[in-house]
Amino acid sequence: MLLRLIVRDFAIVDRIELEFGGGFGALTGETGAGKSILVDALSLALGERADATVVRNGAERAEISAEFDVAPGSALESWLRAGDFDTDACLLRRVIDSAGRSRAYVNGAAATLGQLREVADFLADIHGQNAHHSLLRGDAQRDLLDTHAGAQTLARDVAAAYAAWRAAREARHAAEKDVEASVRERELLEWQVKELVALGFDIAGWQETEQEHRRLGNANALLEGAGMALAALEEGEAASLPVLQHAGAKLVELTSCDPALGEAAQLFETALIQLEESALALRRYQDRLELDPARLGELDNRIDAVTQMARKHRVTPEELPVLLETLQTRLAELALRADPAALAERERKAEAAFRELGKKLSVLRAKTARVLSAAVTAGMQELAMAGGRFEIALAPLPEGAACGLESVEFLVSANAGQPLRALAKVASGGELSRIGLALQVVASQAKSEKLAAGTLIFDEVDVGIGGRVAEIVGRMLRELGKRRQVLCVTHLPQVAAQADWQWSIAKEMRDGATTSSVSVLAREARVGEIARMLGGEKITETTRRHAAEMLGQG
Repeated sequence: MLLRLIVRDFAIVDRIELEFGGGFGALTGETGAGKSILVDALSLALGERADATVVRNGAERAEISAEFDVAPGSALESWLRAGDFDTDACLLRRVIDSAGRSRAYVNGAAATLGQLREVADFLADIHGQNAHHSLLRGDAQRDLLDTHAGAQTLARDVAAAYAAWRAAREARHAAEKDVEASVRERELLEWQVKELVALGFDIAGWQETEQEHRRLGNANALLEGAGMALAALEEGEAASLPVLQHAGAKLVELTSCDPALGEAAQLFETALIQLEESALALRRYQDRLELDPARLGELDNRIDAVTQMARKHRVTPEELPVLLETLQTRLAELALRADPAALAERERKAEAAFRELGKKLSVLRAKTARVLSAAVTAGMQELAMAGGRFEIALAPLPEGAACGLESVEFLVSANAGQPLRALAKVASGGELSRIGLALQVVASQAKSEKLAAGTLIFDEVDVGIGGRVAEIVGRMLRELGKRRQVLCVTHLPQVAAQADWQWSIAKEMRDGATTSSVSVLAREARVGEIARMLGGEKITETTRRHAAEMLGQG
């Protein structure tokens, strides 16, 4: 669950540091006080995109830090360990500067936005105040069903298998339509591959060839340089080695007269040994290095052949092996095109793989659709839609699609006796809000404990409802708070009164600037806040008694 949230210089927030408890918590306050700003800040910590407009006016950067606990053996712990992050806690930090640049961190280590979004799946589910409108889209309905079924990965696999099937089918069609062009291309590729194979090029051999060519190409200069050094050491009248050997022997002899010469004599002897070994090495080098014009000519020809081949294909010599592999791959594809039976078989196998995965997804969807339909229908009865029904219709797609073997559509009957019709066509704004809330609550309850995010955040999802329905919504969130941490930004006193704890967000002027502040409300302060939510600016004793009564029932 969310343990701590620190927000600095974000929107109208100067600095806020909040510590969270478990259960169901309500965030209330006047309209425009910044209640949803805290949700927006948390969303950024969880990987939402940001720009410079989120930085408080006059500040250099905005910073948001969100700390969550890590349950032993949880999917979150496994994710952190796999990413080489510390597993004692999960601290997300996001920094956005005034130029719009963003940096992200997980437990102090730099992270990508993609990583923040990945870990967010284990931490928090945020249901925005307009989330129910997305239920009108077919893709959102399908995603909700797949998420509820735990089938997101399988759905992605189905989409990939469908794409592979389509690619195989298109390859067969293309081969049938352009046989002559394929034949011409194949003939050219066969010749190019034959040339490259005959060249017998490999990187290691090429490097050895270049090295040997450099050595033989500079053989005269190498022999001359070695000869000069050897002459300076031990050949000719000016040879220094005999002189140095005589001087060294003299030093050794004199050490018997003065031991203080011992160190100098020893160093001199060491240097002399090195020079003698150098002379031996130079003689061996001279014996090994010979002028070989014939071999040099062979190397010239080899280098010329390789460079011409590389120039012909507009690549560097080092890229020739990759070029050969690419041409061979393309040639294999064209050979397959020339074999209609092989193409048809590949297409058949791709289709079979798609349909096998699609059937698995269909089974999961059908099972989950029944469970979710019944649960949402039950939730509608509680939310003042007595006799209403909710059903998830799965219509077969004989040809299949990237989404699978069926389409997904949410159907609803808002009142008893009415036929089921598409949600987008029959639900009013208030009904849509209630159905959406029922779906969100049911979906949040249904996730397995290991996969479920520990924190649920509802940002004014109760818009469009009130009275008895609002009280029922509050009870639903309170019940949900017994299993998960639930945070709800709300303007309804009936919802806030059901919360286990409550904060009030307010705007205030400080140093000529508007900022948001958060107050933790004790019992009496909660009575005052609920009374304000009930009665507006003028709070009477009757309103306070009503507020106290609502809290007593919560």
